[in-house]
Amino acid sequence: MSLKPWETVASGSVDPFRIFTVLRETARSPLTGRTHEFVILDAPDWIQVLPITPDGGVVFVRQYRHGTRDVTLEIPGGMVHRGETPERAATRELLEETGYAGRETRLLASMHPNPAIQRNRCHVAVALDARPVAPPRPDPGEEIAAEVLPLADVPGLIASGRLSHALVIAAFSFLWLDAEVSERWRDARP
Repeated sequence: MSLKPWETVASGSVDPFRIFTVLRETARSPLTGRTHEFVILDAPDWIQVLPITPDGGVVFVRQYRHGTRDVTLEIPGGMVHRGETPERAATRELLEETGYAGRETRLLASMHPNPAIQRNRCHVAVALDARPVAPPRPDPGEEIAAEVLPLADVPGLIASGRLSHALVIAAFSFLWLDAEVSERWRDARP
């Protein structure tokens, strides 16, 4: 059976929030002709940055996340601002959250975080040869502590659950698929 996209027959904003808007849409199935109501979180694209230091460390951030009511271990990241490229957003977020900058920042991948309820994309960038260059300047409401851990420790951090953010774990999978990173830090692959 060949599946096709559904036709949207009605759309409207339910509630605008600071970081996303909740949309309600009605769509018609091309297979059955029946309609169904969907709820969508309309958000800007996101960026996740994998800052790799010259000696093969990863610059992580610890920060409080109210959704889980816990302090999490993550990589720097945030929203891509309107008119901003993912690479520029990666450079900005890395500097704001950690005070680090990379010699080279390049895009590794883009993915859909949750296509069932979201339209945005999460981009993954690598910042090679990341070094501290300025004091961090986190956004209001962010309390962030940066720390560098060996790239070789990442598989164990994932296996132990210390690194549990799904988009961060996905970002590392793209890092390990990257030919340059795999060649340079061969011993750090899972």
